[in-house]
Amino acid sequence: MAIKEEIEKRRTFGIISHPDAGKTTLTEKLLLFGGAIQTAGAVKSNKIKKHATSDFMEIERQRGISVATSVMGFEYKGVKINLLDTPGHEDFAEDTYRTLTAVDSVIMVIDCAKGVEPQTRKLLEVCRMRNTPVIVFINKLDREGKNPFDLLDEIEKELKIDLRPLTWPISMGKTFKGVYNLYEKSLILFNNGEKQTSENSIIIKDLNDGTIDDIIGEDFANTLRHDVELIEGVYADFDKEDYLEAMISPVFFGSAVNNFGVRELLDAFIQIAPTPKSRETDLREINPNDKNFSGFVFKIHANLDPKHRDRIAFLRVCSGKFERNKNYFHVRENRSLKFSNPTAFMAQEKNVVDEAYPGDIVGLYDSGLFKIGDTLTEGEKMNFKGIPQFSPELFKYVVNADPLKTKQLNKGLEQLTDEGVAQLFTKKTDNRKILGTVGALQFEVIQHRLKSEYSASCNFEHISLYKACWISSKDRKKLEDFISEKLHHMATDKEGRPVFLAESAWALQMAQEKNPDIRFHFISEFKEN
Repeated sequence: MAIKEEIEKRRTFGIISHPDAGKTTLTEKLLLFGGAIQTAGAVKSNKIKKHATSDFMEIERQRGISVATSVMGFEYKGVKINLLDTPGHEDFAEDTYRTLTAVDSVIMVIDCAKGVEPQTRKLLEVCRMRNTPVIVFINKLDREGKNPFDLLDEIEKELKIDLRPLTWPISMGKTFKGVYNLYEKSLILFNNGEKQTSENSIIIKDLNDGTIDDIIGEDFANTLRHDVELIEGVYADFDKEDYLEAMISPVFFGSAVNNFGVRELLDAFIQIAPTPKSRETDLREINPNDKNFSGFVFKIHANLDPKHRDRIAFLRVCSGKFERNKNYFHVRENRSLKFSNPTAFMAQEKNVVDEAYPGDIVGLYDSGLFKIGDTLTEGEKMNFKGIPQFSPELFKYVVNADPLKTKQLNKGLEQLTDEGVAQLFTKKTDNRKILGTVGALQFEVIQHRLKSEYSASCNFEHISLYKACWISSKDRKKLEDFISEKLHHMATDKEGRPVFLAESAWALQMAQEKNPDIRFHFISEFKEN
């Protein structure tokens, strides 16, 4: 019974958005309300020296963007919340995709002035692929923005999702008065320049109550009454089951930088968001209530603490109970492992945990045994599905800028590419190292981290490639013949699997047409035979 109660208490979710929509700021304010931090840091600015709690990598602090997923856990009103702050920058969409495999729901942040942006569309597609329930938080109401009804229409049309507002703004920008909570029938007042607290909330059961006119002014009160009447007429009542089935998305309005609307979001979240869900493996569906422990690695981060050169594998617990100092089976390595210092996270703060339950994220100190997608069990040989690497689209040769630091460079490349921000290939003909990424910023991040974390210097040299794809065949002889024939266009990945380097779309098409027995794979998750 204890495990079932622990599962019911947990909510594991990710925050996604287009860059600069206020995602990291919202993350901080959720932590503030949850009592996990005492003072909110500020996202990078020239005047403020503090930095967002979740942005702990040096390059993130310099550029004011999140490029690695942060994991933060805290308790709020008896609920254990596991929050994953994902990279906002589009060049790190692959890391975000893998993070979304570890969450049960998502909060999507949208800038009220900019509306739906390109990265928002891409991330919503990932949620749709996995039927992940989505809550929408429309941010920056303290600034001038689009008409709320126009915004909702745009979101529904562009993202092809059905919405249901649960709070509603009273004006915005300079005349922003606050929001009306349609869920709790209360008015929350906005005082510009003041940090918002629960004391700003006024219970208003009847909108025709003349008290509203006295508080916000007759014109704003009449507009609110009209808007709420329209909402109740146009939108169906909120149905929690439809939300859990990812058929409808509740909408909240607020201003994260002012702490405004965050409490309402958090209060509704713990009531409606899903508890840990089942997960698919190559054998069967794993239910959180299953007696035996199981979990998968969705992220690896080297040098979380540069002083100690540690490497952490982030494990999502899927079933049973994880216990410290207990032997678990590493399926890919076919061996037992015991963890004496498993950790739970509050951004940079790490605490040793004795046990963890489905929905929890555990950090495992890793000496190089883990890869993204690895499964841990109590002995069952199975693998969780849906955690692939994608075929990269940008390529550069790695050039060692300091031959005296060759060992450090190789170690750095090995560990950083284990994190999944880039892929490392070795050319068959001359053993040259090639980095492949899905975004240009990753080259800069790797170069920076090699220097700061491994004291290794490298430059990049252009290579003209269209695509790198894994190849396989049921006929071993034909696979060997293809590799021999295309030797100058062949490389191996870190697992030693053959990779075809296509110089153009035409070259890839020709290779596919002339070799019908060779299969070309654009994600790493495929069966060899």
